Amino acid sequence: MVIGFIWLTLVGYAQEFTLLSSSFESGEQIPTIHTCNGADQSPALSWKHAPASTKSFVLIIDDPDAPDPKAPKMTWVHWVLYNIPADVSSLPEGTKKLPKGTQEGYNDWKKTGYKGPCPPIGRHRYMHKIYALDTLLSLTKRATKAEVENQMKGHILSHVTLMGTYPSQKK
Repeated sequence: MVIGFIWLTLVGYAQEFTLLSSSFESGEQIPTIHTCNGADQSPALSWKHAPASTKSFVLIIDDPDAPDPKAPKMTWVHWVLYNIPADVSSLPEGTKKLPKGTQEGYNDWKKTGYKGPCPPIGRHRYMHKIYALDTLLSLTKRATKAEVENQMKGHILSHVTLMGTYPSQKK
């Protein structure tokens, strides 16, 4: 009788939306290759168990510790991607060619594309956030993080964050 109860529970269990990287573990240091001290390549990212009704994904990578983790004044944006198709579940390391339909927003260097960690002081946290949306966003090309977040309101089905750290290399 108890075995039947466990089986029924597991069959009906929905798995949690997950974001992973083969480049670094959650809470660990981001390898130098993904920073301004290395090749500045985007890390490999993959996600799974998005809600079945997902129409698109948004990826935002930012640093809430800028400029100094002891006295943060802003969140620095490193990469903004939106309208990632619902059938996409990963981005390879060093992504150059985006999935068809994906749009790229401006980072805080006022450019598109990935720009990796380059903290001026201290050890910063870098939040890699993926959002599952019930719609495609109607934004002009090269929207800002604020514009993307504003249009996502009311359309987020689920989201998950993967955090990595990186210390200043300045002496």
